[in-house]
Amino acid sequence: MIAGVAFPDTPAAVEAGHVVRQMTSPLIFHHSCRVFLFGAIDARARGVRLEAELLYIAALFHDTGLARPFSELTQRFELDGADHARRFLLTRAFPAEYADVVWAAIALHTTPGVPARMGSEIAALARGVLTDAVGLGLDEIDPDQTSEVLNAHPRGDFKNEFLRAYVDGQAHRPDTTYGTVNADVLERFVPTFDRTNMVDRVMQSPWPT
Repeated sequence: MIAGVAFPDTPAAVEAGHVVRQMTSPLIFHHSCRVFLFGAIDARARGVRLEAELLYIAALFHDTGLARPFSELTQRFELDGADHARRFLLTRAFPAEYADVVWAAIALHTTPGVPARMGSEIAALARGVLTDAVGLGLDEIDPDQTSEVLNAHPRGDFKNEFLRAYVDGQAHRPDTTYGTVNADVLERFVPTFDRTNMVDRVMQSPWPT
């Protein structure tokens, strides 16, 4: 129990923790646990009911697409993580609709505005990510609860190390960042990155007008 939130202790949740520890760095693992906690804290404050096991598994897998060699060259890292989680759930006989919820939560977790209009677990994951990554809503959380979260899952030099992991997970497939916040990161840290924009795509299309 951390900050009043119980970590799911189902066999699938425990196994997911072991799997993700093998796939990712301690930095990403602790970030993922904080995302679960902050998402659950926010949902509780809003009176939103959710399936804690699904939120926990979504949080654990949400950044696994940044970890090579667990990433594809042709799709966004969010889709990699979503695919990893869906595969994990379906091979453990979870209903397809549960796997779909977790897939959508991970696939959309960096998409501004959309998750908050969707299901509880999808919204909670995005909120947890925003709280841990950019501090959204941090001032609304009891400082004692925040301290409990950080004591259990410390940040360390999170800002710098997370951005480095973000770059390392995508620099080899820059085209997949088009139209996403991910392009912001590569633009800042990769000197050779050539950002695609929608204006050029429209103006350079084969249509005569």
